[in-house]
Amino acid sequence: MVTLNSQSIIPFTQTTKQPLTKQKITVLQINLGKRCNLACNHCHVEAGPKRTEELSPEICQQLIELINRFPQIKTVDLTGGAPEMNYGFRPLVEAAKKAQKEVIVRSNLTIYFEPNFEDLPEYFAKNKLRIIASLPCYLEGNVDKQRGKGVYNESIHAIQLLNKLGYGNDSNLVLDLVYNPPIPRNENFSLTPDQIKLEKDYKTFLWDNFKIVFNHLFTITNIPIGRTKHYLQNQHLYVPYLKFLESHYNPGTIEHLMCRNELSIDYLGNIYDCDFNQMENLPATLPSGEKLTLEKLLSLENLDIINEIKTAPYCYGCTAGSGSSCGGSLI
Repeated sequence: MVTLNSQSIIPFTQTTKQPLTKQKITVLQINLGKRCNLACNHCHVEAGPKRTEELSPEICQQLIELINRFPQIKTVDLTGGAPEMNYGFRPLVEAAKKAQKEVIVRSNLTIYFEPNFEDLPEYFAKNKLRIIASLPCYLEGNVDKQRGKGVYNESIHAIQLLNKLGYGNDSNLVLDLVYNPPIPRNENFSLTPDQIKLEKDYKTFLWDNFKIVFNHLFTITNIPIGRTKHYLQNQHLYVPYLKFLESHYNPGTIEHLMCRNELSIDYLGNIYDCDFNQMENLPATLPSGEKLTLEKLLSLENLDIINEIKTAPYCYGCTAGSGSSCGGSLI
């Protein structure tokens, strides 16, 4: 396995010339667990059908208390794994909607065809959930290569079901799609395509071939963690890929980074600056250095207690080119 030579990559905060700092927290991104009906080869969470880790009733209740206690929270962003498969999904949806928060569900679309989950499209529409769905390409071969045979056709069918319910047409039923580039197979690296142009290509192809509509396309860089990291290490591409991302650092992305105004919470109740730090086990800490947990956050009665955001070499992935976040391009 290739290890990262600390001398080969410039520390992120040395490049930015100052620490990354938090702004007012308005977003909670909650990873409900690692259970998923798919095992995609680019998954940074390393989720799959054999994983059993998920939210506990105790942590779920603490999350509901957090949502109810802090009016400054505007968005509750539910992810996984397949968030819908993990304990606490519906209680969190209903608590957040009752508290008048925007609720995002990050869906793989194929979950709608699994036993006991067939009612999800109607449930999403009833609760006016914003869906951000993975469709890493508009071509069948590319999607199935990344996510598994038959995933493309199921995804198309799922979007058609959502369209029939009003998603993509009704302003209260927002459906966004996510593009992921293929994992690099050699040192011919590239940044994600222009988001606006690619969105037009997606919309044209999906309408012409399937009469599908959606709201926005988000282009997301493959961050070298999880299964992507393992693959790159095995191919001796990990350090070269990080160097490529570092060489395309764009300071204009810093203001819009998702870690600036969000907290990422795992199924155990630990707090992180972002989902990527969560997967790399880089927890957020108090100024004293104490590890931050959901229980601690509730006892302090303050969401805005993190001074500096923890950074790592993979932060160059979010700041390369036009930038990348859970909401797509930053610039």
